[in-house]
Amino acid sequence: MKLSRRSFTSALAAGTLGGLAAPARLFAQSAGAGGRVVIVGGGFGGATCAKYLRRANPDLDITLVEQNPQYVTCPFSNTVVAGMNPLSAITVDYARLRDRYNINVVADRATGIDAGANSVILGEEQALGYDRLVLAPGIDLRFDAIDGYDEAAAEVMPHAWKAAGPQTELLRKQIEAMEDGGTVIVAIPAQPYRCPPGPYERVSLIAHYLKQSKPKSKVLILDASDGFSKQPLFEEGWASLYPNMIERVYGAEAGCVTGVDVGNKTLIMADGSRHNGNVVNLIPPQKAGAIAEAAGLTNESGWCPADPVSLVAKGRENIHVIGDAALTGLPKSATIASNQGKVCAAAVSSLLTGEPVGDAVYTNACYFLRPITGFPSRRCTMSRMAKLLQSKTQAAQARWEPIRSIAARRRKTRGGGMTASLLTLLAENC
Repeated sequence: MKLSRRSFTSALAAGTLGGLAAPARLFAQSAGAGGRVVIVGGGFGGATCAKYLRRANPDLDITLVEQNPQYVTCPFSNTVVAGMNPLSAITVDYARLRDRYNINVVADRATGIDAGANSVILGEEQALGYDRLVLAPGIDLRFDAIDGYDEAAAEVMPHAWKAAGPQTELLRKQIEAMEDGGTVIVAIPAQPYRCPPGPYERVSLIAHYLKQSKPKSKVLILDASDGFSKQPLFEEGWASLYPNMIERVYGAEAGCVTGVDVGNKTLIMADGSRHNGNVVNLIPPQKAGAIAEAAGLTNESGWCPADPVSLVAKGRENIHVIGDAALTGLPKSATIASNQGKVCAAAVSSLLTGEPVGDAVYTNACYFLRPITGFPSRRCTMSRMAKLLQSKTQAAQARWEPIRSIAARRRKTRGGGMTASLLTLLAENC
């Protein structure tokens, strides 16, 4: 069964698109045909895709290849950096996928793809055959983009951006060990990168820790972009909660890191200026995971162009790319990766049974953590929270109104496919 235009527009009009409403119905109704699906990468996109494929078709042979026995999430990793949570709080395993959803979880590294033989090559040269392949390899860091910065340098100037565990804990320990009055530098690359508001959330939580434990310290942001996601909200919070603690240097010249002096913990900027920090969190530019590049799926940007409806990789008939590695015009966030996992599962299920791929719709829940202060009483807190929720709900309804209007027109015209205007509005309002 396909995700039809009628179910798509009905869900839009009803306002029930929290994640992706329509595929849940598709997965509850589809069953029957078998096939082999291999998913490479067990993050938000890959794990979600495996789960919803099993819901779609209990007869599928589904294999999830993930080299790490446990997954450390990027969402909430900044709470670990700021000392609010232990790493164990954001660490999960794959037991539920294996035991409840009967997914064959292979703890190995996928090293290559033999597209001619429809197989994935694992670390020990074992080949896994597939009818359809889903790549969810996440990101790799472009160490070659910054002179002098490599994996060894990252042990001195941690990036802590893949949430792999040791890097996150290293940054936390460095901040804790810094003397009061020191400077923490957070260097941010130009877009696109994983989680657009993530670096600024990190700045906020580091400042929160410093205010409590090292109040004479500073945070210096070196930002290669002129503006950033949710900028007015962040700057309002910084001015209110951490006055004179956070400084931001930005732009393609003054804010762009081009080299490092690791021994002196110095960052060299595109305009030739230099900045020294006691703790340096250097987030380098990024690209799609290595297997995607090795398979020839990336373009000059380093990302994998893919159809936003089927998630089929450009130029490949039976390979899909989802999550941060995909280039679809959507943000690189965990919510989008999970959405793409559901959309891709619906597309794979349809393609394996010879049915047309239905329409797709994405929603993105962009959050960031910022301490809330200044509420004098519990009653006042609840009152202000209620008013805030009401205002946010009204604002969200206003933002979705143009999309509902398009959905209504689509019901009248029954036009085919997702329109460019709808995709644009979704991107602007999520």
